[in-house]
Amino acid sequence: MRTRLLGVALIVVLGAAGCGDDPAETPDSAATTVESPGRQAQSLGEAGSAPPAAASPGAATPGNVKHAFPLQGKGSYSREHHDYPASDIIANCGLVAVSPVDGTVLEVARVDTWNKKTNDGATRGGLSVSIIGNDGARYYMSHFSSIDEGIEAGTPVTAGQPVAKVGRTGDASACHIHFGLSPACQKTGDWWTRRGVIWPWPYLDAWKAGKEKSPVGELESWQKKNGCPTKPTVFP
Repeated sequence: MRTRLLGVALIVVLGAAGCGDDPAETPDSAATTVESPGRQAQSLGEAGSAPPAAASPGAATPGNVKHAFPLQGKGSYSREHHDYPASDIIANCGLVAVSPVDGTVLEVARVDTWNKKTNDGATRGGLSVSIIGNDGARYYMSHFSSIDEGIEAGTPVTAGQPVAKVGRTGDASACHIHFGLSPACQKTGDWWTRRGVIWPWPYLDAWKAGKEKSPVGELESWQKKNGCPTKPTVFP
């Protein structure tokens, strides 16, 4: 786990509140607290619809694409995550999760098939939604308790549109939204990239403050350096 100037004790507390560990209370001093106004895995390829044209970030001018904090109601998130860059937004089960961007749904998993014995990375997120933004970046959210009717692969969505309810499906021991940012790469199926490759918290900070901030530039830099991995480089 990356420390980034946080004490070991705070890291343990925050890590336990998210994916794969025992639930724990997240202290206000250790996380950003927010109050935002605000079937089996299905993908565009599996559904037979043509994927969006963009294969990498930057398909549209980032300034023309709107973003929104992905939670309605109170929640908190840290600046740390186990093993790879992502953010766990700790919130009560049942709160509304919204699309963080104007875009199109890429993948939807409506059934929790995760098994602790096999711990397959493809199912670890439980109920999940992946969205390709109109900016070409990919936005991933998981561990939902339910996904709204009408949210299917190929469905256009707008920033702030309700898409699901917070839950703890998959490899999760506390109610939260796993939030990851990545380049589109394979668009579907590449869970090791989809789960997150850059730190989301600077963007979450901006969106909760009502400011526009696009991850496209950082994702383009990451992809230029790393390409699109064809298999996991970090486990879990």
